[in-house]
Amino acid sequence: MSAILRSAGAASAKSDNWKAINWRKVHREVRRLQIRIAKAVREGRYGRVKALQWLLTRSFFGKALAVKRVVSNRGRKTPGVDGVIWSTHKQKIEAVHNLRRRGYKALPLRRTYVPKKSGKMRPLGIPTMHDRAMQALYALALQPVAETTADRNSYGFRLYRSCADAIQQCFNSLVRRYSPRWILEGDIKACFDDISHQWLLKHIPMDSFMLRKWLKAGYFEGGVIYPTKAGTPQGGIISPLLANLTLDGLEAAVKAVTPRRTKVNVIRYADDFVITGKTKELLEETIKPAVERFLKERGLTLSPEKTRITSIEDGFDFLGQNPRKYRGKLLIRPARNNVKSFLAKVKKTIRKFTAMKTGDMIRTLNPMIRGWANYHRHIVASGTFSKVDNEIYGYLWDWAKKRHQDKGKMWLARKYWHSGPKAWTFAAVEQPPEGKRRVELIKAEQIHIRRHVKVRSEANPFDPKDDKYFKDRKAKLNRSYTGSAAAKAA
Repeated sequence: MSAILRSAGAASAKSDNWKAINWRKVHREVRRLQIRIAKAVREGRYGRVKALQWLLTRSFFGKALAVKRVVSNRGRKTPGVDGVIWSTHKQKIEAVHNLRRRGYKALPLRRTYVPKKSGKMRPLGIPTMHDRAMQALYALALQPVAETTADRNSYGFRLYRSCADAIQQCFNSLVRRYSPRWILEGDIKACFDDISHQWLLKHIPMDSFMLRKWLKAGYFEGGVIYPTKAGTPQGGIISPLLANLTLDGLEAAVKAVTPRRTKVNVIRYADDFVITGKTKELLEETIKPAVERFLKERGLTLSPEKTRITSIEDGFDFLGQNPRKYRGKLLIRPARNNVKSFLAKVKKTIRKFTAMKTGDMIRTLNPMIRGWANYHRHIVASGTFSKVDNEIYGYLWDWAKKRHQDKGKMWLARKYWHSGPKAWTFAAVEQPPEGKRRVELIKAEQIHIRRHVKVRSEANPFDPKDDKYFKDRKAKLNRSYTGSAAAKAA
């Protein structure tokens, strides 16, 4: 047993210096255990899965990687109810040594709210740093199980999978002349908030003692601690994994009630999903009731406002994009609501900079425009990119007129629109101590449209035989983005 513990990175591998940790070795040892867990799952040896999870969650390597994840993400400066953050090397290495199951008690979540697209507020629970690290540690042991047992066409919160993969699967399922014509658009009502604790504790393949601690931690709001009777700790690191494991099996449940050759496809991204069907009656009378039964077992229900059955000729919105057939030809374009909300965000940002430096405004807008365009670069978006650029031009012109109310059009054009290699470009000339420089605003049209190649459905990041596939895929995607950037510069 001692030999096994040493190989797993137990006490003998401990370090008292955060900066001296060999992170390459940490990643290698954690991955080695994760691969063994995934193999045991494929072989159906769940006793071995439990033993390997026990080794990983008690290893120094697993604990160090969990703390690193917590202190490296965007929320590293956001404390929980105890007001503690880990900023020094000493605090980080002490945190590694303090990640222990014995005597562990999860503190209540700090409740906060973020706005939703509908205008409502979404509740979030912020765990303490210690609770986040414990969740990250047990997520390392749970992720190989989740990836190995996941539905083939589940794409949300999974390694090496993205919205682009889900949209490409929609294209593959609907593009042909004989493809299904009807689509059930599904949305689960308050998915993270309503998942049954009883179902989770019975079916999630992890240490139920730890899971119960997080599920029953409660939340702190307005000086009062409230109990949590359902749902996962939304805002916690392990929540997306728990949600995916809860919804895995939806594809099988749908296939079980449909006859063969009915052209049924299930495509899911987190709690949003679409199901294709040959007829409207099949979706309405057979598949939708099966989905409702599947969800009811888990304490969930479909959202009546967002769940509907539509024809591919009318199109539907999924993940901010709109697949629709025009005279038999399938085109996927950015959804109108997505474009509208993006432009509203850009307009609001521009207005904030009426009395601020132009260069700072450009540096704020560029990541927004580039990120939005990169998200839509795999679909039929060239026309939309052009329209968006024209709208942004209008916002900038209004901004310039408001900023210089006593100046004419020619003066404004000379000051803010400079001649570039291809077209006039909104830019700012700055003169920092190191010399004169020009900061240019990127255009959505500068992002080249490139077809996305969907990830292989059965590929598993924790199966060694798929290592080369994911390595080659990553290199190809990187070349795609690099090539786009090079073309833009040229």
